[in-house]
Amino acid sequence: MTIKYTKDHEWVRQEADAGLVTVGITVHAQDALGDVVFVDLPEIGKSFAQGEVAGVVESVKAAADVFMPVSGEITEVNEALRADPSLANSAPLDAGWFFKVRVSDAAQIEALLDETAYEKFAAES
Repeated sequence: MTIKYTKDHEWVRQEADAGLVTVGITVHAQDALGDVVFVDLPEIGKSFAQGEVAGVVESVKAAADVFMPVSGEITEVNEALRADPSLANSAPLDAGWFFKVRVSDAAQIEALLDETAYEKFAAES
């Protein structure tokens, strides 16, 4: 499964069903935010364009928008994360995922950063 990254510090993991991706925030993002205390997740069935705000993550330090990394429709949200927002800190690339998206433009996935390019970007920002 391929993982790509955005300059807004979200990750996108392509699932076995090629049209479906899982989205979360990166380790860099959760480090910058500190202890996550609340997440506002999008509504299942709602469609977003790439770059639109799809949710919010709040920590003891700040609140940050979660941007839609690719255009598509929300198919699932992580209810466990809603119940325990600290999963975004303890397992940001695993149990702390935010939502799943049925992608409307697969080319957008390919245009995202790979791990090497993201790590370089994150180190410079």
